[in-house]
This record gives sequence, C-alpha cells and structure tokens, in this order.
Amino acid sequence: MRGSEYSILLRRIRAAGLLDRNLRYYGWKSALTATAFVAGWAAFFVLGDSWWQLGVGVFLAAVFSQIAFLGHDAGHKQIFASRRANYLYGLIAGNLAIGLSIGWWTSNHNRHHAHPNTEGADPDVMGILAFSGDRARAGKGIRRVIFRYQAWLFFPMLLLEGGSLHYSSVRAVFRWPIPNRLWEGALLAAHGVGYLSAVFLVLPPGKALAFIAVQQGLFGLYMGCTFAPNHKGMEVLPEGDNTDFLRRQVLTSRNVRGGFLVDTALGGLNYQIEHHLFPSMPRANLGRAQPIVAGYCAEIGVPYCETGLIESYVQALSHLDEVGRQTWTPPQLVD
Repeated sequence: MRGSEYSILLRRIRAAGLLDRNLRYYGWKSALTATAFVAGWAAFFVLGDSWWQLGVGVFLAAVFSQIAFLGHDAGHKQIFASRRANYLYGLIAGNLAIGLSIGWWTSNHNRHHAHPNTEGADPDVMGILAFSGDRARAGKGIRRVIFRYQAWLFFPMLLLEGGSLHYSSVRAVFRWPIPNRLWEGALLAAHGVGYLSAVFLVLPPGKALAFIAVQQGLFGLYMGCTFAPNHKGMEVLPEGDNTDFLRRQVLTSRNVRGGFLVDTALGGLNYQIEHHLFPSMPRANLGRAQPIVAGYCAEIGVPYCETGLIESYVQALSHLDEVGRQTWTPPQLVD
C-alpha cells in the first residue's frame, strides 16, 4: 500500500496542473530581481566614498539572496523544461552574479533531497552542527565545544556562511567532478574579480573591508535564516534508514505559515514539504499544492508539520540546544 501512496498524491498534483512550467512568473521575478541588482550597484557607484555604502551592502545582501533563490529553482529545473536552459540560468545567477557554483550546489543539494535529515547521507546534517545526540557525543575538541553551545552560536556563525559558500564553490571547481569545470571556474573568477575591483576602486581599504563584511555577512545570515526552519528540530533518520519516499520527505520537513511577505522573504522554501515531495514544481505553485498535500497526509495518517515563522525558529533552536546538552555525560554514581 505504502509504495502506491506517493503515486496517488502525484496523480492529484499533476491533475491540478501544478507541475506545469510557469515562465510568466519567472520572467517578471527575474526582471525585478535583476533590476534590484543593477540598482544596488548603481547606487554603490553613485555614493562613492561614503559610510552610507554600508546601507547599500545591506540591500545587496538581500538581493544576492533573492538571486540565490532563483539559482536554486533553476538547479531543480523549475524554470525551463530544458535541462541545459536551467543550467545556463544557474550559471548566470549563481556563478556570475553572486559567486556560487551551480554545479557544486546542485550536486550537494540533490544528496540532501534524496536523504533529508539522514545521518551519513545528508550533507546538511554532517556539517558544523549536531542534529542528533549520537553525533553530539562523538564530537571531540573544538567541535565538541561548538556542539555544546550550538544554539547560542547559531546566528553568529551564520555571518560566516557567505564566505563558506564561496570557498566551497571554488574548492568544488578544483576538486569535484562537476561538469563544465572551465565555465564554472571562469564565471566564478569573473564574479570575484568584478566584485573586489568595484569595491576597492570605489572605496578606501577600511571602508571596502567594512562593506564586504556587512554585505557578505548579512548574505550568509539571510541564507542561513531561510534554511533554518526547514529541517532543524524535525525527525532525524539513522544511517541506512529505509523509510518510504513520501514519509521520508514529510516527516523530516517543516512548513512555515505566512502570506506574500513570508513567501517572498523565504523564496518559497517555507513550503518545504511540498518542495521536497515535488522538487521540480515551480515556486509559484507550491502554495496551491499545500492544501492538497496536507489533506492527503491527513487522509493516510502522516503527521504534517506547519508553524509560524517565530515558532519555527524556537523549535529549531530548542532542538539544537537539547542536542548540544548531550555532549556532557553526567558522572556515574558509585555505591
């Protein structure tokens, strides 16, 4: 029976036309985001040597994140029917515009989608944070300290996430078997040279470094805050788990309620359950799919988690704190 449950849901989603491409949506979304990108850099050059540039850095951090969301959608083939067209879009949005390798991201992210919150398989739960007590207790040295205080360190560490994403992209070009390595590397280099040249030609060194710190720090913070509600605090599956596809995706994911502002701010990833069940579904259709998926989960008795934005962070941080406390094992009482 379980093997057919996802097929039943898939047929309902297809019948509603929710897997059809939505070029009109991505057309105006791309145009608005590109306009904001150009406007941000235009303001940067017009302002010149000024501490007001830090405000531009805040704005561009948000714009970079919106471009990342579009690159994410292209990586999942949500925009075009053609694999090549989606990849080219991802190269422009990811590698050239914001300095993130679409080839690295797609490879890494697809592993996450295949095994969300699964130890030993999901790269997102094998990073700097511990999602389970076993991983927390296995930590040694500085990693153990980070695990212990990870709930408190979470937001400060996100300020370094932008740099980590750039580093991982460059490393992947040299070390990972990603396709089109030459183009990936060339466009990453073009972004890096263009970004640093613009900043250091317009601003003196001190202000330039402050601008980079604000812009890249807030970009990483924004990205991390977008992904934090999705899986943290949800069920963590053991290595080798064989839960069926539908339950594996639903039980490990959390939706975040909200209207247009939340949908825009989180890039549609607040519909995390629907996105995991149907990764190629265009972002604009996720909200329409939500009642169908929630109703079907209720029909077959699968828990469906949906919270408000603040509550999602409370649940995620509470889980990180609870896991972190397990790094310390109380001494055994001796009779």
